[in-house]
Amino acid sequence: MSKSENPADTFDDLSALEAWLDRMSRTPSDEGPGITELDHGLQCAAELKAVAPDDVELQLAGLVHDVGHGRVHIRDHAWAGAEAVRPVLGDRIAELTGLHIDAKRYLVTTDPAYRACLSPVSIETLALQGGDMTPAEVARFEAWPNWRAALDLRRADEAAKTPGRDVPGLDAWLPALRAAVRPAA
Repeated sequence: MSKSENPADTFDDLSALEAWLDRMSRTPSDEGPGITELDHGLQCAAELKAVAPDDVELQLAGLVHDVGHGRVHIRDHAWAGAEAVRPVLGDRIAELTGLHIDAKRYLVTTDPAYRACLSPVSIETLALQGGDMTPAEVARFEAWPNWRAALDLRRADEAAKTPGRDVPGLDAWLPALRAAVRPAA
Protein backbone atom coordinates (compact mmCIF):
# COMPACT_ATOMS: atom_id res chain seq x y z
CA MET A 1 0.00 0.00 0.00
CA SER A 2 1.39 3.42 -0.89
CA LYS A 3 1.53 6.27 1.57
CA SER A 4 -1.27 8.04 -0.26
CA GLU A 5 -3.57 5.11 0.54
CA ASN A 6 -2.72 4.79 4.22
CA PRO A 7 -3.43 7.66 6.60
CA ALA A 8 -1.39 5.94 9.31
CA ASP A 9 1.56 7.04 7.17
CA THR A 10 2.03 10.57 5.87
CA PHE A 11 0.60 12.08 2.73
CA ASP A 12 3.39 12.93 0.32
CA ASP A 13 1.60 15.92 -1.16
CA LEU A 14 -1.76 17.59 -1.50
CA SER A 15 -2.83 15.39 -4.41
CA ALA A 16 -2.45 12.32 -2.19
CA LEU A 17 -4.59 13.97 0.50
CA GLU A 18 -7.18 15.00 -2.09
CA ALA A 19 -7.30 11.41 -3.36
CA TRP A 20 -7.85 10.17 0.20
CA LEU A 21 -10.65 12.70 0.75
CA ASP A 22 -12.24 11.53 -2.50
CA ARG A 23 -12.03 7.97 -1.22
CA MET A 24 -13.76 9.10 1.98
CA SER A 25 -16.70 10.21 -0.21
CA ARG A 26 -17.35 6.52 -0.83
CA THR A 27 -16.78 5.38 2.76
CA PRO A 28 -19.91 5.15 4.90
CA SER A 29 -19.66 6.89 8.25
CA ASP A 30 -20.11 4.88 11.42
CA GLU A 31 -22.88 7.35 12.29
CA GLY A 32 -25.39 5.48 10.17
CA PRO A 33 -26.87 5.32 6.70
CA GLY A 34 -26.86 8.32 4.43
CA ILE A 35 -23.62 9.97 5.53
CA THR A 36 -20.10 9.28 4.32
CA GLU A 37 -16.83 10.06 6.05
CA LEU A 38 -16.38 12.99 3.64
CA ASP A 39 -19.92 14.27 4.30
CA HIS A 40 -19.02 14.31 8.00
CA GLY A 41 -15.78 16.22 7.36
CA LEU A 42 -17.52 18.73 5.09
CA GLN A 43 -20.24 19.32 7.68
CA CYS A 44 -17.63 19.75 10.40
CA ALA A 45 -15.71 22.30 8.29
CA ALA A 46 -18.95 24.19 7.56
CA GLU A 47 -19.82 24.27 11.28
CA LEU A 48 -16.38 25.69 12.05
CA LYS A 49 -16.64 28.28 9.29
CA ALA A 50 -19.85 29.51 10.96
CA VAL A 51 -18.36 29.73 14.48
CA ALA A 52 -14.79 30.74 13.57
CA PRO A 53 -14.98 32.44 10.15
CA ASP A 54 -11.46 33.86 10.37
CA ASP A 55 -9.75 30.59 11.37
CA VAL A 56 -9.27 28.73 8.10
CA GLU A 57 -6.77 26.32 9.66
CA LEU A 58 -9.40 25.26 12.21
CA GLN A 59 -11.94 24.81 9.40
CA LEU A 60 -9.47 22.66 7.45
CA ALA A 61 -8.74 20.60 10.56
CA GLY A 62 -12.48 19.95 10.73
CA LEU A 63 -12.44 18.81 7.12
CA VAL A 64 -9.57 16.34 7.62
CA HIS A 65 -10.00 15.36 11.27
CA ASP A 66 -11.06 11.78 10.52
CA VAL A 67 -8.55 10.84 7.79
CA GLY A 68 -7.17 8.26 10.25
CA HIS A 69 -10.45 6.29 10.34
CA GLY A 70 -10.39 2.73 9.14
CA ARG A 71 -6.64 2.17 9.32
CA VAL A 72 -5.91 2.17 13.02
CA HIS A 73 -7.90 1.43 16.18
CA ILE A 74 -10.63 3.98 16.84
CA ARG A 75 -8.76 5.24 19.91
CA ASP A 76 -5.68 6.08 17.80
CA HIS A 77 -7.21 7.52 14.63
CA ALA A 78 -6.89 11.17 15.68
CA TRP A 79 -3.11 11.18 16.07
CA ALA A 80 -2.62 8.84 13.09
CA GLY A 81 -4.56 11.35 11.00
CA ALA A 82 -2.59 14.23 12.50
CA GLU A 83 0.72 12.70 11.53
CA ALA A 84 -0.63 11.90 8.07
CA VAL A 85 -1.57 15.54 7.33
CA ARG A 86 1.34 17.24 9.15
CA PRO A 87 3.80 17.17 6.19
CA VAL A 88 1.24 18.75 3.87
CA LEU A 89 -0.85 21.03 6.11
CA GLY A 90 1.55 21.88 8.93
CA ASP A 91 1.69 21.66 12.69
CA ARG A 92 -1.41 23.58 13.77
CA ILE A 93 -3.85 21.70 11.53
CA ALA A 94 -2.16 18.44 12.58
CA GLU A 95 -2.38 19.33 16.28
CA LEU A 96 -6.07 20.21 16.02
CA THR A 97 -6.73 16.98 14.13
CA GLY A 98 -4.89 15.01 16.79
CA LEU A 99 -6.69 16.63 19.69
CA HIS A 100 -10.28 15.95 18.63
CA ILE A 101 -10.62 12.75 20.69
CA ASP A 102 -8.95 14.28 23.74
CA ALA A 103 -11.30 17.24 23.35
CA LYS A 104 -14.29 14.88 23.57
CA ARG A 105 -12.87 13.30 26.70
CA TYR A 106 -12.14 16.75 28.16
CA LEU A 107 -15.65 18.06 27.49
CA VAL A 108 -17.30 14.96 28.96
CA THR A 109 -15.14 15.37 32.06
CA THR A 110 -15.49 19.13 32.56
CA ASP A 111 -18.99 19.85 31.21
CA PRO A 112 -21.65 17.49 32.61
CA ALA A 113 -24.16 18.55 29.94
CA TYR A 114 -21.85 17.67 27.06
CA ARG A 115 -22.26 13.90 27.43
CA ALA A 116 -25.95 14.31 26.57
CA CYS A 117 -24.93 15.91 23.23
CA LEU A 118 -22.96 12.86 22.11
CA SER A 119 -24.31 10.63 19.37
CA PRO A 120 -24.78 6.95 20.22
CA VAL A 121 -21.61 6.11 18.27
CA SER A 122 -19.63 8.79 20.14
CA ILE A 123 -20.82 7.40 23.46
CA GLU A 124 -19.78 3.91 22.40
CA THR A 125 -16.33 5.02 21.22
CA LEU A 126 -15.74 7.20 24.28
CA ALA A 127 -15.03 4.12 26.41
CA LEU A 128 -12.60 2.77 23.78
CA GLN A 129 -10.85 6.15 23.69
CA GLY A 130 -10.19 6.35 27.42
CA GLY A 131 -13.45 7.67 28.88
CA ASP A 132 -13.38 10.57 31.31
CA MET A 133 -10.03 12.28 31.88
CA THR A 134 -8.13 12.21 35.11
CA PRO A 135 -7.17 15.58 36.64
CA ALA A 136 -3.64 15.09 35.29
CA GLU A 137 -4.99 14.45 31.78
CA VAL A 138 -7.15 17.60 32.02
CA ALA A 139 -4.06 19.62 32.92
CA ARG A 140 -2.04 18.09 30.06
CA PHE A 141 -4.85 18.84 27.60
CA GLU A 142 -5.06 22.46 28.77
CA ALA A 143 -1.30 22.80 28.21
CA TRP A 144 -1.71 22.37 24.43
CA PRO A 145 -1.48 25.75 22.66
CA ASN A 146 -4.63 25.06 20.61
CA TRP A 147 -6.76 23.36 23.23
CA ARG A 148 -9.61 25.89 23.08
CA ALA A 149 -9.80 25.66 19.29
CA ALA A 150 -9.80 21.86 19.65
CA LEU A 151 -12.95 22.19 21.77
CA ASP A 152 -14.60 24.12 18.92
CA LEU A 153 -13.58 21.36 16.53
CA ARG A 154 -15.01 18.71 18.85
CA ARG A 155 -18.34 20.51 19.17
CA ALA A 156 -18.48 20.87 15.38
CA ASP A 157 -17.59 17.18 15.04
CA GLU A 158 -20.62 16.24 17.10
CA ALA A 159 -22.90 18.61 15.14
CA ALA A 160 -21.71 17.23 11.78
CA LYS A 161 -23.65 14.00 11.54
CA THR A 162 -26.78 14.84 9.55
CA PRO A 163 -27.57 12.72 6.48
CA GLY A 164 -28.34 14.85 3.42
CA ARG A 165 -27.28 18.14 4.99
CA ASP A 166 -26.50 20.76 2.35
CA VAL A 167 -22.98 22.15 2.84
CA PRO A 168 -20.28 23.24 0.40
CA GLY A 169 -18.57 20.31 -1.31
CA LEU A 170 -14.90 19.43 -1.43
CA ASP A 171 -14.34 21.68 -4.47
CA ALA A 172 -15.23 24.69 -2.32
CA TRP A 173 -12.42 23.77 0.12
CA LEU A 174 -9.69 23.09 -2.44
CA PRO A 175 -8.47 26.73 -2.65
CA ALA A 176 -8.10 26.87 1.15
CA LEU A 177 -6.35 23.49 1.17
CA ARG A 178 -3.95 24.66 -1.55
CA ALA A 179 -3.23 27.90 0.31
CA ALA A 180 -2.51 25.95 3.52
CA VAL A 181 0.02 23.59 1.94
CA ARG A 182 3.30 23.76 3.76
CA PRO A 183 6.29 24.32 1.49
CA ALA A 184 8.43 21.21 1.02
CA ALA A 185 11.49 21.18 3.24
